[in-house]
Amino acid sequence: MNRISFSRRTMMQAMAGAGLAAAISPVLARKPAGDAKKKIGVALIGLGYYSRELLAPALQLTRHCRLAGIVTGSPEKIEPWQQQYDIDDGSVYDYDNFDRIADNPDIDAVYVVLPNHLHKPFTERAAAAGKHVWCEKPMAMNAAEAQAMIDACTRNRVQLTIGYRMQHEPNTERIIGFARERPYGRITGVRAEAGFKGFNEGWSDAWRLDPARGGGAMYDMGVYALNAARYTSGQEPIAVTATQEIHRPEIFRGVDETMRFRLEFPNETVADCVTSFGMNVNRLRADCENGWYELSPFQSYEGIQGRTSDGQQLDASLGATPHQQARQMDNDALAILHGTPPRVPGEEGLRDMRVVDAIFASARSGRRVEI
Repeated sequence: MNRISFSRRTMMQAMAGAGLAAAISPVLARKPAGDAKKKIGVALIGLGYYSRELLAPALQLTRHCRLAGIVTGSPEKIEPWQQQYDIDDGSVYDYDNFDRIADNPDIDAVYVVLPNHLHKPFTERAAAAGKHVWCEKPMAMNAAEAQAMIDACTRNRVQLTIGYRMQHEPNTERIIGFARERPYGRITGVRAEAGFKGFNEGWSDAWRLDPARGGGAMYDMGVYALNAARYTSGQEPIAVTATQEIHRPEIFRGVDETMRFRLEFPNETVADCVTSFGMNVNRLRADCENGWYELSPFQSYEGIQGRTSDGQQLDASLGATPHQQARQMDNDALAILHGTPPRVPGEEGLRDMRVVDAIFASARSGRRVEI
């Protein structure tokens, strides 16, 4: 089969089979001009660690997209990127002249890889320029920003996709399928833990410690646990109770070091979640009436694996880093090429941001907050 000859029906059936068709954008975005078999030209906005070490190398592994441009506020980064990836001068932008990207037909999509407070303005600018938007998690600073991003992309008839790479990972797809199929009966509880111990002396990601720029564990790692609790349960939470912990106040000023939160779902299922910059945790488990299943690790860049109570091994492999990112971007490119809804649309990010808002409200008040 030709790699891009899938029909719309085939794509939708594949999404449904993976349990991922529940949240899709109502807008069928514009297709790239020219040959339908072309690769999607992607510009990266922000050339920090994630772009440099993961996304740019991953684009070299993709079948349906290519690195076509860069946007950076650091002039010293331009020449090395141009030399390594053969990017011409006309496809290099800074944050001030970024809007001129509208005149570049070689760029179809813009991947926003910036600190969290910049996701909304650059999504809106990219959409106004007629470019599809791939935005890193967390989608925004709050639900109101997320909705504005969706509105901007809808208004300009471009796709908005959130970079939840785990929803493209095969073992995670099995977990999502279990939520629909219920092979072990009703899910009674979920536990999702995502975090690492960091930010000791010499750590360079200062924006992750700045509340004005979306710092803190909940924004950075917490969305892994939150999103996992939602796709593992197959439901939307109706209430949350959260507590914040800070054990190193000299480092964490105004942002959370650890956040613990309990999500309540409509059928009395609960999800106990923790995210942290102060401890290494990386596990997802579902307890059911007739068994259990888990992934450990569940959100690493490679090596996702798990098991079930009846002895199944969840150990499908995409390969070494950055194959997860390559699969994610290929899936997102195919959605553009075929004019089909993306696997993880903006609406999925909005659902998470509504819960994030409630988590912060609960942590501030010490009370249960309905969503």
